[in-house]
Amino acid sequence: MEQTYNLTQGKSSKLILNFFIPLLLTNLLQQIYNFADTAIVGKGLGDNALAAVGNMSSVTFLIIGFTVGMTNGFSVLIAKSFGADDYPTLRKTVVTSVKLAIAIAVSLTVISTLFLKQMLYIMQTPAKILSDSLAYGYIILGGLTATIGYNLFAAILRALGDSRTPFYSIIISTIINIILDCVFIFGMKTGVSGAAIATIIAQIISAVICFAKIRRIEIIRISHEDMINDISIYTNLLKNGLPMACMNSVTAVGCVVVQYFVNGLGVAYTSAYSACSKYLNMFMMPGLTAGLTMSSFTSQNYGAGKYERIQEGLFTCLGIAFIAYILLGSVMVFFPRTLAGFMITGDEPLALATEFLPICGVMLFAVDFLFVFRNGVQGMGHPFIPMCSGILEMFIRISVIVVFIPRLQFKATALAEICAWSGALLLNVCAFTIILHRNMAISREYSPAQTRSFSWLHIYLPHHGNHVRHH
Repeated sequence: MEQTYNLTQGKSSKLILNFFIPLLLTNLLQQIYNFADTAIVGKGLGDNALAAVGNMSSVTFLIIGFTVGMTNGFSVLIAKSFGADDYPTLRKTVVTSVKLAIAIAVSLTVISTLFLKQMLYIMQTPAKILSDSLAYGYIILGGLTATIGYNLFAAILRALGDSRTPFYSIIISTIINIILDCVFIFGMKTGVSGAAIATIIAQIISAVICFAKIRRIEIIRISHEDMINDISIYTNLLKNGLPMACMNSVTAVGCVVVQYFVNGLGVAYTSAYSACSKYLNMFMMPGLTAGLTMSSFTSQNYGAGKYERIQEGLFTCLGIAFIAYILLGSVMVFFPRTLAGFMITGDEPLALATEFLPICGVMLFAVDFLFVFRNGVQGMGHPFIPMCSGILEMFIRISVIVVFIPRLQFKATALAEICAWSGALLLNVCAFTIILHRNMAISREYSPAQTRSFSWLHIYLPHHGNHVRHH
């Protein structure tokens, strides 16, 4: 058990906070070096270069978001086997996850680089930023293996209750990333390509540090037997990973459509949207982190059949998300111009960003709570529902932007965000409540040993009198 952290025993709130804080710092540092890329590019190379990097963010979110969803889906099964003390299955699941991740990385690298230019044309990328968008995009997408490697290794560690190692790795890689940004852009005059190279080098360093930690964990030291392919494990991983990957991708499709309409308004709008998106990503980090914490906590306790603890975890994570909303939402509402001024130099994009940020700041709680409930549903072995919520989120975002952008112009992008968050939140709240209460009712009817076995085998047990139906 050395170097792993069991979330099924002890005071829930204390365990969650100990897990949450390093993970939050990790995610914030990731956003800081993304923010650093944007700020250094914007201040060092100008608004057109900033627009090019921001324009690519929608494409990279579509592709990298797919892989993040996939690896997070894998980690749910790893956490369940860890919570159930099933170490042979744990080791096989880790090995199979790595094999699948390698195949995904190679496939996506080839496909995304081949079709990048066509994607940028479809998005109505302005001609003056097309060259920089391609230069930045080819490097970022060419380094997908490093990005996927870090995401997988960090997800494995989180599944085992370790949120500290990813934090330490990000501290090191963030410092290196910022230094390399300055060297490449200001010293070597490499343009946007330098920012992309710095990001990939940072990702490689993060992946290596996390992998080195995994190799030292005793319970997942791999033997020859663990390397033997098990079709059932491949199937279970894909059943859990693909819906989460699709959820992220369809959500990203909605963002790409929004980017399409924003690009059609002009470069000033693209620059403003790029800056606003960076701030949204940063300010929703505590909510996202509370969600990831909820995922690991729920998965381990679901594997152990401890459903009452899942409810305790929900209240703690929602409390964290609400505090984050009060603090960060207020900053977006009361200081939008100050925030925008850190990244934007032009008067027009600055004014546009000042309109966008307060609207999203008021409703930031919706996306924060969404992360908690959605990850809770996923952690209880129901990835299809979060996928459906992603589809709903995409549909709402696209519908709002199509209907309102002719009337509201840039404000329509903020309206699309808050409507999409609210719709997806409602679906996941209903699903989480129904699933948890059903499992809690079953746990009272059956013995702890039976309940634990049922939850690990992913058997749905609707209650119909004394009859148990296996799907």
